Amino acid sequence: MKLARLPDGTPEIFHTLQGEGRSVGAPAVFIRASLCNLHCRWCDTDYTWNWEGTSYAHERDATPGYQKFRREDQIIDLSVEAIADLAAAYGCHRYVFTGGEPLLQEKDWVLLMKLLRDRAEQSLFEIETNGTLLPGDDFLGLISQCNVSPKLANSGVAEALRYKADVLKSLARTGLADFKFVVGSEDDLAEILQLVEVNELPTDRIFLMPQARSVAELEERQAAVAESAKQHGFHYSDRLHLRLFGARRGV
Repeated sequence: MKLARLPDGTPEIFHTLQGEGRSVGAPAVFIRASLCNLHCRWCDTDYTWNWEGTSYAHERDATPGYQKFRREDQIIDLSVEAIADLAAAYGCHRYVFTGGEPLLQEKDWVLLMKLLRDRAEQSLFEIETNGTLLPGDDFLGLISQCNVSPKLANSGVAEALRYKADVLKSLARTGLADFKFVVGSEDDLAEILQLVEVNELPTDRIFLMPQARSVAELEERQAAVAESAKQHGFHYSDRLHLRLFGARRGV
């Protein structure tokens, strides 16, 4: 499998607290896949896709010192067995598969879930996905929760790439999916409401989360986003990891 590589050269597998969505605050082992099929301009894990030689724009392009990433420096290839050993060593049985876009490596996740469940039958598995890829029955039969984060116009990604209505509707029908939307403006909220209505997404599975890279940005936007969630019968999602650890990798 292709995982994100931390600056010290190790794979990005770490024990922390889930910072977003339904399981916020729960201890979990995160496993971060490299590679993505989208290129959101505000992405905070751009080291999984923003490679040298690509033309993708990012909001940090004008930041002094920022540059695209050398693919070979950011990816580590590991066997599923090696990943299972590293993840299981923490003794925590909630696992979160994140990225990038983890479903680009769907078959390997199926194998990993089987290995981890063989070691501990009580293991629970969450995936964080962008809602453009529909997993197969083998995957859905093992996953405990799908944290789906459909991308809006604010991502800078063409609608034809980021919006797959058939996938969103199919994920909603599984009963496993929550839908988490990043809100930065009133325009975003209008777009979200339309997506929820058109795709018949259940309101009790919708989470609104402020767009933020810092605690200051989070606190600036949280009240308005929380009020929108209350008005429309949605959940509000905080970004606990940002409050606890800041915008850092591997935490």
